[in-house]
Amino acid sequence: MKKIGIIGGAGYTAGELLRILINHPEVEIKFVHSTSNAGKKITDVHGGLLGETDLVFSDTHPLEDIDLLFLCTAHGDSKKFWENNRRPDNLKVIDLAQDFRDESEGYVYGLPEVNLSRIKNADSIANPGCFATAIQLSLLPLAAAGLLPDKGDINITAITGSTGAGVKPSATTHFSWRNDNVSVYKPFTHQHLKEITMTLSKEQPGFSSRLNFIPVRGDFPRGIYSVTTLDCNLSQEEVSEIYKKFYSNAPFVVVSDAPVDLKQAVNTNKAIINVVVHDGKLLITCAEDNLLKGASGQAVQNMNILFDIDQTTGLRLKPSAF
Repeated sequence: MKKIGIIGGAGYTAGELLRILINHPEVEIKFVHSTSNAGKKITDVHGGLLGETDLVFSDTHPLEDIDLLFLCTAHGDSKKFWENNRRPDNLKVIDLAQDFRDESEGYVYGLPEVNLSRIKNADSIANPGCFATAIQLSLLPLAAAGLLPDKGDINITAITGSTGAGVKPSATTHFSWRNDNVSVYKPFTHQHLKEITMTLSKEQPGFSSRLNFIPVRGDFPRGIYSVTTLDCNLSQEEVSEIYKKFYSNAPFVVVSDAPVDLKQAVNTNKAIINVVVHDGKLLITCAEDNLLKGASGQAVQNMNILFDIDQTTGLRLKPSAF
């Protein structure tokens, strides 16, 4: 039984992490740290876990008592945490913030579909961003085959639920503003572009196409739906074969022959992809849950890999029926 600790236990990603881990057969949660909620029951903050756990938030984090630490802190706070705490020699870490996604300080980028062998042998994992996961999974089969265009543009529009902005309220996450509303933010400049470009360039050296990424705020709580278009001189059959072969051993990536919708992926650890060739263009759509495959579910998938547990353990979550 692996002993687990969580830092930053009050946020959305920590709540989803707890939802998975309290029923995971191979782990024991030793502490869930939250400075602002210390002494409160977990269920006082994560009400959906009522009846599932009696855990209480802690104001201490005895790192020497655990095998793995999940960092669910705000972006920038993971580095600060290690500036103020000594890391035991044998402690493994999975960071859900963006602090180490450039693979600095010995961290391995935790996208299992491309870095499986490296994750298995790692001590420190930088969990990918939510947008980045959907977009990379959309393009990786082409990059691995050297088929991304040498020049020109790859156009990406992706719409995300309000939970992608985190638990702390702001003007653009307030219900009265978000409901029945859609808006663009950070066009062409979103921070996830760095990790996307890093991964694609490793898979296809010399990759130089411009990624025109337009993030969109949706009027729903959770999920990401990405739409990618690029030039393509392959047939429908060739593209479908490339994608299905690439993901043949990926337990959470489904290549669908039919169009996909967001509800197929929400509340699961799946990324569901559809590819369509039309008149020299390729359309790639991908649906995922931003809090699961885009965050906490993928983090548990990485934990399973680190500890040589079947990747799917604890993660066979069911989508909504309607």
